[in-house]
Amino acid sequence: MSKQFADLGIQESILKALDGLKIVVPTEIQQKVIPLLLSNTDVVGLAKTGTGKTAAFGLPLLQLIDSKINVIQVVILVPTRELGHQIFSNLEAFAKYLPEVSIAETCGGIPIKPQIERLTLPTHIVVATPGRLIDLIQRKAIVLKETKFLVLDEADEMVSILKESLDEIIAELPKSRRTFLFSATMPGNIKQLIQNYLNKNVVQVSADMQTLGNQGIDHQYIVVDPIEKLDVLMHFLTSKDGERGIVFCKTKAAVNKLAKNLAINRFSSGALHGSLSQGIRDRIMEQFREGHINILIATDLASRGIDVKEISYVVNYHLPDTYENYVHRSGRTARAGAKGLSLTVLQQEEVAEIAEFEKELGIKFNKFQKPSAENIEENNTLLWAKQIFKTKPNHEISADFKNKIKTVFHHLTKDELIEKLLANQLLQTKADSNREKPVKKFKN
Repeated sequence: MSKQFADLGIQESILKALDGLKIVVPTEIQQKVIPLLLSNTDVVGLAKTGTGKTAAFGLPLLQLIDSKINVIQVVILVPTRELGHQIFSNLEAFAKYLPEVSIAETCGGIPIKPQIERLTLPTHIVVATPGRLIDLIQRKAIVLKETKFLVLDEADEMVSILKESLDEIIAELPKSRRTFLFSATMPGNIKQLIQNYLNKNVVQVSADMQTLGNQGIDHQYIVVDPIEKLDVLMHFLTSKDGERGIVFCKTKAAVNKLAKNLAINRFSSGALHGSLSQGIRDRIMEQFREGHINILIATDLASRGIDVKEISYVVNYHLPDTYENYVHRSGRTARAGAKGLSLTVLQQEEVAEIAEFEKELGIKFNKFQKPSAENIEENNTLLWAKQIFKTKPNHEISADFKNKIKTVFHHLTKDELIEKLLANQLLQTKADSNREKPVKKFKN
């Protein structure tokens, strides 16, 4: 089955690594891009997340490395450290049987000194964020004078960064280099990048939206009132108990607020946004990958570079600002041929935007059934019961006071105690609900 990659021109040592990774069928973008990269042309690849872009450029570039020459031959620029680490890890796996090929990761957010020390060793491929690469150039810690290939991955997400720094990076590269640009969309500023930095005879290829990586996504939306939004989300998360998912919010403040609410209700969750230190972000991601937490609450920062298997659902708690952000968010699920759900939570005034997302992205949204008030009440009561179960005993309470409380309940059976606690909680919930309702004013 690896012969399909062999037909694209991939060599035996890389095919062996692909076999071990159980990567057997080239995706559409891989079939189109690999032969072009193995030829002698600049390439623009237009493809959504989850389509296999890393292998599309990574496999041929590994093959094009001349390992006998110990200089940096490939520079791969990425928008975030998370994506950089994912690409670095993938390249290391693809190069399992190419021990002579040396790959370095030089992204921001972590100390630069170890990266500078790493670059004193033979290095053929560098995966970098633009800001960190500029820093290394200014410190004269990296030499790119013999670089043959430049890759701009997720270019649409780097435009604002590249606008300031790409000229400085390009000045360090040979004019004879080849450049490969990959993007989920093709806005005007990307077209300008292509015109400025790629060969006039550049070849542009695209993969259809319905790719191998996205066919398994079930796109749905649910319409809620603002006051019930959190309750509806918690009802959904309870229904997915034991499964792994990501909830996307628009701002870091919203992430922190939602994370606090989910923690109060004993959901196994963690928060991820750009204001957290890199160490904390790495620790949260590791806990998520290892299954120690099941729910990741994140800004769009996390829609790049998270390649975690078995993410069964994604929730857009806030509608994303751009179509490409929706693509990147939803692309975190249904990876490697699996199935997944992308659920978007809307308020009534946002419903009209669904048609625009469908038209622009070529996908179909189905309406998700909103739980009834009774379902939500039952779920909240279940969460209350779980809170009690998971509450740690307070050992500072005196034994005398504990005995007084026990005396109150001593004649009740377990079932009777549960019934009374449950009835009391439901009465309290009803009272709280009545207090939240607006008071109607009647005219005389």
